[in-house]
Amino acid sequence: MSQARTIQVAVLSAVALFMSVPAHANLIITPTFDPSITGDSNGAAIMAVINTAIGFYQATFADPINVAITFQSSNSGLGASNFSVYKISYQNFINALIADGKTPDDATALGLLPSVANNPVTGSSTINIKPANARAIGLACCPNGGSDGTITLNTHVTDVGSTGTTGLYSLLATTMHEINEILGLGSDLPGGGPPSNPTFFNDPMPEDLYRYDSTGVRNYTTAGDNAYFSINGLTDLARFNQVADGTDYGDWWWNGPHTAQVQDARATSGASPTLGVTSPETRALDVIGYDLITAPEPGTAALLIVGLALVAAGRRRRSASPLRKA
Repeated sequence: MSQARTIQVAVLSAVALFMSVPAHANLIITPTFDPSITGDSNGAAIMAVINTAIGFYQATFADPINVAITFQSSNSGLGASNFSVYKISYQNFINALIADGKTPDDATALGLLPSVANNPVTGSSTINIKPANARAIGLACCPNGGSDGTITLNTHVTDVGSTGTTGLYSLLATTMHEINEILGLGSDLPGGGPPSNPTFFNDPMPEDLYRYDSTGVRNYTTAGDNAYFSINGLTDLARFNQVADGTDYGDWWWNGPHTAQVQDARATSGASPTLGVTSPETRALDVIGYDLITAPEPGTAALLIVGLALVAAGRRRRSASPLRKA
């Protein structure tokens, strides 16, 4: 029986979506639509937006896996992602990640992640991982029970949504943010866990391997605002959220003047950030084990620009499976 912990929703801004349809798409995301969407009077339009979001990942990553996600509608919050988390051997993880390395960012990141028994973040011999991420690097450690997660979307407040929607938020951006988390983005800060396993989340997630302070020292703490996503420990690609208000520490910093990004912990009103192959979110998926397609096949690329403003906050639910060793 799954355990759960709850944190605040990461609220998104609009995106500019780069789409292409390779002749032989490798990463597949198979959606299952709950009756709350299929039975909606505007269900066809809602599903079309979700499929557009899915198209970005299928055109951007060449992993021969199928990620199954259930999508459902709600009338509370903005977006939510539910998924299982498994504790596995760090040695097994890093060996698989090294074997899977293909891109220049992989080479840079892996140069700072030698094959050793203990993770460089907490020094423990284990790391936490989501099933889709594990399969992306060839690990069969983490059964998903037929689904890699559930995404809940409040279609009563999204631009494309149910009849009478307020239209304040981007359905496309919300969907993409939550897909990122099903695929593996996220942090296990601030640690802890359910009563049955109170230290389960003390180990890092793969994205936590790339958490540094401004001096290039690994930073796995919620204290202060000095935490950045970096592949080489020197170039800060995004600033991690450190606001202790229940928002996700694996999302980007949002509390003050900044350039809005897709994975911001909270939205910036009126902002329209873009998501492409060089976005920090995409590069983060690359270095945790997804195979980035750096050059689309000729004649298959198209650019879809979606500029919509949003502001909001809500709640995101997160589930952790019982402890299972690799």
